[in-house]
Amino acid sequence: MSGAKLQVTGTSGVAAAMGFYYYLKQFCNSQFTWAGQNINLTSPLPRLSSPITIQAVDKFRYYQNVCTVSYSFAFWDWKRWEREIDWMALNGFNLPLAFTGQEAIFQRLYMNMGISFEDLEGFFGGPAFLAWSRMGNIQGWGGPLPQMWITNQLILQHQIVKRMRDFGMITVLPAFAGHVPAVFKTIFPKANISQFGSWGNFNKTYSFTYLLDFNDPLFQVVGSKLIELLQNEFGVDHIYNADTFNEMNPSSKNPAYLQAAGRSVFSAMEKADPDAVWLMQGGTFNFVEFWGPEEVKALVTAIPQGRLIILDLISELAPVYQRVESYYGQPFIWCMLHNFGGNMELYGDLNSINYGPFHGRSFPNSTMIGIGVTMEGINQNEVVYEFMNENAWRTSPRNITDWISNFVKQRYGRTTHGIDKAWQLLKTSVFNCSDGHIDVGHVIFTQRPSPNYNVLSDLWYDPELLFAAWDYFIQAIPDFLENDLFRYDLVDITRNSLQTVTLYYYSNAVWAFKTNDIFGIKDAGKLLSELLLDIDTLLASDKRFLLGTWLAQANAWGTDANEQALLRYNALNQITLWGPDGEIVDYASKQWAGVVKDYYKPRWDFFIDYIIQVVQNMTHFDDYIFNELLLEKVEKPFTFSTTNYPTTPTGNPFQLAQQFHLKYRESATPNLLQHLKMMSYDAKLTKLPKISRSYQHGYNKWRRWPSVK
Repeated sequence: MSGAKLQVTGTSGVAAAMGFYYYLKQFCNSQFTWAGQNINLTSPLPRLSSPITIQAVDKFRYYQNVCTVSYSFAFWDWKRWEREIDWMALNGFNLPLAFTGQEAIFQRLYMNMGISFEDLEGFFGGPAFLAWSRMGNIQGWGGPLPQMWITNQLILQHQIVKRMRDFGMITVLPAFAGHVPAVFKTIFPKANISQFGSWGNFNKTYSFTYLLDFNDPLFQVVGSKLIELLQNEFGVDHIYNADTFNEMNPSSKNPAYLQAAGRSVFSAMEKADPDAVWLMQGGTFNFVEFWGPEEVKALVTAIPQGRLIILDLISELAPVYQRVESYYGQPFIWCMLHNFGGNMELYGDLNSINYGPFHGRSFPNSTMIGIGVTMEGINQNEVVYEFMNENAWRTSPRNITDWISNFVKQRYGRTTHGIDKAWQLLKTSVFNCSDGHIDVGHVIFTQRPSPNYNVLSDLWYDPELLFAAWDYFIQAIPDFLENDLFRYDLVDITRNSLQTVTLYYYSNAVWAFKTNDIFGIKDAGKLLSELLLDIDTLLASDKRFLLGTWLAQANAWGTDANEQALLRYNALNQITLWGPDGEIVDYASKQWAGVVKDYYKPRWDFFIDYIIQVVQNMTHFDDYIFNELLLEKVEKPFTFSTTNYPTTPTGNPFQLAQQFHLKYRESATPNLLQHLKMMSYDAKLTKLPKISRSYQHGYNKWRRWPSVK
């Protein structure tokens, strides 16, 4: 410090930004997050007694999942991207994915090979589903992709890449993984092309995608030409991402086949860029039924050592590096995935991410070269990311209790005993998930209704600890009325508490159904419906929980009514049915005002009416029949809705949180866990859990994880 000026120096823009954020957090009690910011700059600025050096422990800090670009970034404009890149720099990320606008490059590539624009309409996914068409999971769903979208996204990509590089970040651009349009078979009849099977319950129209054989000469032509086009358009930083087998097993376990796959993908990069490095999402290797140690070894060792970087994608829950000898010498990045589908429940395992990266660094013969966050969606559980991101410069695990206390001061600018107590309770409950739960499918009211859910399986914590934290938040309202991040957290904690209360009414309704108590079903159903309406009212009071914002972002990219209708359908379908007929229903569920009132509440109202009829008619509940009726009468109509949803909040979140706390805290929350256990006690009345297709999708993705942590 010199006078009133703060001097920050660094080896790059990212390094300087990381040092600046360290100063803001540790000396100014400030925070800059997805939800907003709390910046407390006094005059004069806090002085340092001596210079402080903050040094990154690893070479790389990676950011994004290939799915994040669709679950969260799908409709962002430059203003929103600019803020995100600033957030990335402040948190020290120097290796981000830069995937926006790539369809323009692929379009140029394929049209130069004689493939028409019309042929590509069945290849590119819609604006909200591009992540999965890029990985070869699906083709054409959500399309056709408008030309203006393709062009404007390319323009946006230029802005993104420039800003990232201005900070000194290394941009990760796409490479050719082998997935080709169906018309390739016609244009190149001698090419060796195979098909994958179905993905995510999609039919042959949108799945069963095509893969160009790794030994086919065309593979090198397409792959190298793509890199050349990227070089001409953006310049390159020599690191490229390609994921051939994302959630789809190779056609053979033969080591020679897997080696050919690795060699071919990399050599196509290297042919156009001699300094190329392949960045691979290692989540593929969590499919342990196929990817045993020998299969992993065959693929990764086919690439020259040091020319492949593997994202150990889910290190906090299912690290792969421990069972494959640190990827047999290939560098890897220890990643926290944490969030699936952009779900919004309060969830995390602070203890795992406190120790995990240090274990990765000290693992025998470790080849770890960085840490990363690879969440599928953002705008949730900000405490987890503030905690994880500090591992960039931390040299040892923290005392989590002390860290939480400091986090509170940074988030709100000051602290009180009550608000500190609230966060300590959250630390020991929702953010202490150490039993292997993954962040998908545990919010019962966002799942397709069924009488067969095991509500106890949705809880990894004692809900009374969550409710006690809620109590402290309510008590703290007078102390933080002017703090925007407190307002957000208050709505978030209240939302999560109320969603947990839905378990109470759901279990009562199911118990009444299984005991043929029509009046009990009606009473529980009425209370559940009222609660869902209250949740929507609460969410409508904060700008960060509005469906209207998501839809407005989508609409802004449309240049005419047809494009706007397509974009709106993409936006609504992704967060609900995820497919034309609910192929991955509810996987990307959102607790937003508008969705709760007009989608989730009508589904549960329909369910209550349906099970009443089942009892009255003395029949049985048929999941298939019910789901088909629900799909046609409630779910599909919502995805085609033209309702105008607001982009500005309504109502006072402080008053509403207090109102709903008073309404539900004493009536539904005391001894909730005991109540749920009692309702599930009689085996004759409680069926085995039958999970929805969305949860099944998430479960199938990561089933049979090795237990090693």
